[in-house]
This record gives sequence, C-alpha cells and structure tokens, in this order.
Amino acid sequence: MIRVLLADDQALVRGGLRKIVDTEADMTVVAEAADGLEAVDAARASRPDVAVVDIRMPRLDGIEATRRIVAALGGDVRVLILTTFGLDEYVFSGLRAGASGFMLKDAPPEELVEAIRIVAGGSGLLAPAVTQAVISEFARRAPADPQASARLDELTEREREVLMLLTRGRSNAEIAADLVVSEATAKTHVGHVLMKLGVRDRVQAVIFAYESGLVAPGG
Repeated sequence: MIRVLLADDQALVRGGLRKIVDTEADMTVVAEAADGLEAVDAARASRPDVAVVDIRMPRLDGIEATRRIVAALGGDVRVLILTTFGLDEYVFSGLRAGASGFMLKDAPPEELVEAIRIVAGGSGLLAPAVTQAVISEFARRAPADPQASARLDELTEREREVLMLLTRGRSNAEIAADLVVSEATAKTHVGHVLMKLGVRDRVQAVIFAYESGLVAPGG
C-alpha cells in the first residue's frame, strides 16, 4: 500500500485528489496539508511514501516544503510536485530541492495515480508533455560542475552507457533491449549508477549528467 500525503491550499483540489487516490486499491491518503509548513509537519508525523505537493502554497511554498521534507525523511519519501505551468520557473528549483516527479495539475487522473506509483517505486518522472523542454531548459541554465565530473570516474564503461540511456528517457525494458541484456540486469545497472553518483532517482541522474558536462544541452 502506497501511503500518500496531499498538500494543496485549495480544499476542493485536495478533496478531488483524495477521491482519485483513495479509489485505487494500492494506495491511500494518510495526511493532508493546506500550506507548506503543514506539509512538512504532516510528512514528519505520517511518514508517507509519496508527498504530492502543490508548487504554490501560503506560508511556505512547495519548493521549500520539498527541501525540508526530503531533508527530514531522506530516501523514505518521494515528492511529486504539481503545477499549472508546464515551464514554471519553480520546476527547476524543485528538481534541485530533491523532487522526484513533476506533473501538471490538469493531467488526467490515470496519469496522476501512475505517477505516484512510479515515484513510489524509486523512479523519477516528469510530465510527458514537458519532459524534454524542462530537461533542456534546466541543462541550459545549469553550468558544468567540476566536482560532479569527478564522480563520473567511479562508473564503469557499461554504467556510463546506462547513464546516457537514462538521459534519453529510456525505461529499464528499453535499456535492456538497447544493451541486449535482461531487464533484471538493466535494473541492477541503473541501481549502481544511482548509488555511485549519490542521486535519488532517474531525474536527478539526468540532471547530474548535464551538470557534470557528460551531456551538453541539445547534445
């Protein structure tokens, strides 16, 4: 059962999200919050698997709430950010704050629950309609980090191949097909890449690839 925290300053929105989540057999809402500070407190108290956080909330916005939730619970929680703007300025800050996913508020219910499942499973996710635009713009803004490039040296040649495939949005099954290995082997390689780079999920791995200079914007 996936334990979900809902944080949005609009009661009607929270009610709609709760209805969507609670109709799924494999997930349940364990807490709600009407602003960022409540979200952080609720996360600490309920220890959800996934926190669905609106990016714009009073008292504490979704970015700072994400940063504090991740700092408090570490790898025990994944944050899925909701926004009404496909290229909202806050998206880039949200990724840096440790968010594992980003979805548009007007996404169909089935996409939202699938996004919750994906991030709960340890993968990262960006709304399909804006994935390439977000990553490309993020990469353009993020200067290469020399310290990050040093960590690439810990990867084997095969693991570098896997990281490059991650930057292209490949799933484990697609990575397995590209490398002609089993899906289990591909999953193991992905796990090693994340561990060696010290990142939480695929989205953060892609960001790392750009920041380290392994991949150039538009490359």
